[in-house]
Amino acid sequence: MADEQRLTGLEICAGAGGQFIGLEQAGFDHTIAVEIEPEACETLRINRPNQNVHQGDVRDVNGKDYKGIDLLSGGVPCPPFSIAGKQLGADDERDLFPEALRLVREAQPGAVMLENVKGLAGAKFAPYRDSILAALDAMGYDAYWHLLFANDFGVPQLRPRFVLAAIKRKYLRKQRFEWHAIGATAATVGETLYPMMSANGWLGAEAWRDRANGIAPTVVGGSRKHGGPDLGPTRARAAWLELGVDGRSIADAAPDYDTPADHTPRLTLPMVAAIQGFPGDWKFSGRKTAAYRQVGNAFPPPVAKAVGLSIRAVLTGTPLHRLVEDEGDGLTYSESVSRASFHQSALRLLKAV
Repeated sequence: MADEQRLTGLEICAGAGGQFIGLEQAGFDHTIAVEIEPEACETLRINRPNQNVHQGDVRDVNGKDYKGIDLLSGGVPCPPFSIAGKQLGADDERDLFPEALRLVREAQPGAVMLENVKGLAGAKFAPYRDSILAALDAMGYDAYWHLLFANDFGVPQLRPRFVLAAIKRKYLRKQRFEWHAIGATAATVGETLYPMMSANGWLGAEAWRDRANGIAPTVVGGSRKHGGPDLGPTRARAAWLELGVDGRSIADAAPDYDTPADHTPRLTLPMVAAIQGFPGDWKFSGRKTAAYRQVGNAFPPPVAKAVGLSIRAVLTGTPLHRLVEDEGDGLTYSESVSRASFHQSALRLLKAV
């Protein structure tokens, strides 16, 4: 997008940059990216040397320093709402939604975009969601929750995420906010990873590609308490095995010419990043476990881009379909994302996340 069309953003809990990349592609330049994990901060600095990266706690950021930015965004920690955790919600010290709302009050951005796990969409957290909507309403925002699936956006992975988009009402007088998704079916795991899986001459690569003919279960990054790099809990690893992938750990390299053709391969870090929708040239800092954790916890860039375009359309008063057409990347306009539009295989995979 042309420089004169760029909007400004404040990114919190930026991680390794999944949401950062997508919003950048949607036309948002980040005034600052805030992240507490040192390895993730280094990843951002490696890939965007000129980016202002604040390594520290979101609680230490003064939103008044960024008053009037166009978008406040972030992937606030998911453990308080994760099915794999205790689901303590507001009682979990890692819940940063209150801090996000504080920053909204202080910075008064034109729009807000926050993402979390699908557990937050459950009935248990309805009062909590309502409290967030009420707080945003009092600040002059109309807000929308929506459950999005990554494979609706061309990402070869299920990865359901609950996304909050909030827009200042003054912008909505001219144009309503609408969600949209990619119309094309997501590539399979085999189609996506075949070039990397065959790069070292493995004779079984074509047969593996044909076996891996579905989308992936949700990649799990875990926390520092998590032991090492694997592709998720037992049920998720079983789903990976159906795709011909050994999900018990991460490999250092793709299989080579001497690897038996019937070998069940592990994924490398670049392969997992491709499953998450990261660009091929995005580099990750840290040792294997730390780097994998960054990838596994990321928000897929193509999903962030699509939501970013929906927000951008309202902030700039531009019809969404025109923004989508200008991108020229296969995005198609849709008045709403159907929660039933994902593949039938995704229904089975949902049980494994």
